[in-house]
Amino acid sequence: MKIDLTNPAWRQTLPPARTVAADAPVAACAFSRDGTTVAFALGDGCVRTLPADISAAVPAASKPVHGGAVLTLVADPAGDGFVSGGDDGRLLRLGPGDTTTELFNQKGRWIDHLAAHRATGAVAASVGRAAVVVTKDGEVREFGPHQSTVADLDFSKDGSRIGCAHYGGVTVWSLGTSAPPPRRFAWRGSHVALRWSTDGKFIATGTQENDIHVWRMAQATDMRMQGYPAKVKSLSWTADARFLYTSSQPVFTAWPFSGKGPEGKPPLQFGEEGAGLLSVVAAHPAAEFVAGGYDSGELQLGDIKTRRSVVLKMADGSTVTCLAWSPDGFRLAVGNERGDLLVVDLRR
Repeated sequence: MKIDLTNPAWRQTLPPARTVAADAPVAACAFSRDGTTVAFALGDGCVRTLPADISAAVPAASKPVHGGAVLTLVADPAGDGFVSGGDDGRLLRLGPGDTTTELFNQKGRWIDHLAAHRATGAVAASVGRAAVVVTKDGEVREFGPHQSTVADLDFSKDGSRIGCAHYGGVTVWSLGTSAPPPRRFAWRGSHVALRWSTDGKFIATGTQENDIHVWRMAQATDMRMQGYPAKVKSLSWTADARFLYTSSQPVFTAWPFSGKGPEGKPPLQFGEEGAGLLSVVAAHPAAEFVAGGYDSGELQLGDIKTRRSVVLKMADGSTVTCLAWSPDGFRLAVGNERGDLLVVDLRR
């Protein structure tokens, strides 16, 4: 992938993109496992799919798949479709050709967070105070209840465990058949976002108290990073786990986790201020780039190596709600509160 943010051409022109207007806010977006399709979860119950190729014809609008708002969506780790969750309590597998398979249904309980593990084909969903894991073969297992609603969840690197964020900290469950008791990592307050590091060594959370908390899994020691002007709702680890990117700052903010880690060190901050705070961050799946969407609607691409950033989309007043990289790292999907569905092509 050839992206050079020191090249004036990258700073003078916006990359080619496709924008499609939907009729409802976008809650989540994802590229299919094979990278050919991108899907957007909408507040009107629809999942809208678009070709990843921005020159391809746009298909007709998708039909509603949930009885209420679609709250979350991920690429199907067991196929080339998607898995969605909604406020109707349904967890659905959306396959090619508009096929829909119900994986789980519990009326009255929202499914608002999902995690997928590509190697095992499993999907985990937050369902009230519990977490539900659906295996590749369709087996459903429930973990909990936790002391409060599960606010986010994620798989470990090898897929053998899930971590669940809730009030008072994080609970980690083993998914084995002879599972030991869950491990609990305590820290006061509400934990609203969770991401397991890509090397499996750390769990990071964003909290209601405008900071982030990180635990070392092996030693069960923890660290707290403060000074954010708002709740940190978006976390993203680099592919090599050297840095953790966080939202809720006016510029890209990366905490270093190589060597002795971030204790006693300030974060790396770089890029141009986006006339507001970063609402979503997404590290590139392979290279040293990071995408960031702002509450002003601006979209930027940052390069931690050169400490530069460029604008990919100008501010338009609608908060960016989701970002997703294609598997090959050449395209970026973007959704916002107004219902704009954007696919940016970074090949130049």
